[in-house]
Amino acid sequence: MKIDRVEVRHLRLPLRRPFETSFGRTIHKEFLLVAASAGGVTGYGECVADADPYYLPETNQTVLHVLRDFLVPIVLGRELSHPRELGPAFARVRGHEMAKAALEMASWELHARREGAPLHRVLGGRGGTVAAGVSIGLQPGPAALVDRVAEELASGYRRVKIKIKPGHDRELVQAVRARWPELPLMVDANSAYAPADAAVFREMDAQRLMMIEQPLAWDDLVDHAELQRQLRTPVCLDESIRSGEDARRALQLGACRVINIKVGRVGGFSQSLAVHDVCRRASVPVWCGGMLETGIGRLANVHLQTLPGFTLPGDTSASARYFEEDLVDPPVVVSRDGTIEVPEGPGIGHQILWPRVERATTFREEWRA
Repeated sequence: MKIDRVEVRHLRLPLRRPFETSFGRTIHKEFLLVAASAGGVTGYGECVADADPYYLPETNQTVLHVLRDFLVPIVLGRELSHPRELGPAFARVRGHEMAKAALEMASWELHARREGAPLHRVLGGRGGTVAAGVSIGLQPGPAALVDRVAEELASGYRRVKIKIKPGHDRELVQAVRARWPELPLMVDANSAYAPADAAVFREMDAQRLMMIEQPLAWDDLVDHAELQRQLRTPVCLDESIRSGEDARRALQLGACRVINIKVGRVGGFSQSLAVHDVCRRASVPVWCGGMLETGIGRLANVHLQTLPGFTLPGDTSASARYFEEDLVDPPVVVSRDGTIEVPEGPGIGHQILWPRVERATTFREEWRA
């Protein structure tokens, strides 16, 4: 296929309720939507960068710059036999994984649509359902958190993740464990702690957590390895893993026992497959994290989770948890047994609702071969 047109849109959607982590409180989802076209067929990729560089260094503005000035010129008019070829083509641009992922994901979805196949099939996955977990942002206190967990469990979610930060950690875990002793429960620190805080996590060992996600610095492996040696609870790495090579190094150092794969964080589907394969060879479980995506990015995550190494429920919650009106029809729905149906239509498999996309668009730009 030869990509002859690329379009990028900036969209802004209100969240149904604020989502708070250790690095901030989000009330609107602002993101870039990338379209790649070839011969009248178009695929779409949702960028996971935000307006600020608090999760990782990229922002919507840096992504737009890198797309416009570096990545799109590499792609336009280039003959591709498969989207996998974009990884080597983009290699001369160092970093900027979120920018690369947005365009690469659009190219994979374009490829699937041209093949008339669901995205999971071209990725090497299978149909059926995937298990859904839920991520709960920081709450005003333990009582409010217990209420939110009860609400989510009633909706069918199989695994609960709660956000923590210094001063808001042990009492939250204790409150949830007191109410649900057997609940599959994990915590996510989003890099909010330092090695000197290891005692906090040693105390959590008694709470039988599934894992502790990214407790230390976003670019660290060595200190995570030291912390993992002190804990029975598995450490899960998120921000620290941005490629298959990062995953290999982390496992070699013993920095974690679980890895969270986010397509946008690692540079696209090809690197997601690389991380998946590294972990599968090492018998290390992986799961798919979320970035408050709309249904477009959320469905891409659903398809990715059909690969065999994804043995733990992901953060791919229902559309209605975040948005009054999602951008796809039908919306992403979690069943009462805590699963999401994997679409079988071409590409992501659900229709994009363009009137809603247009209403949410603040600007657009396109380039043609």
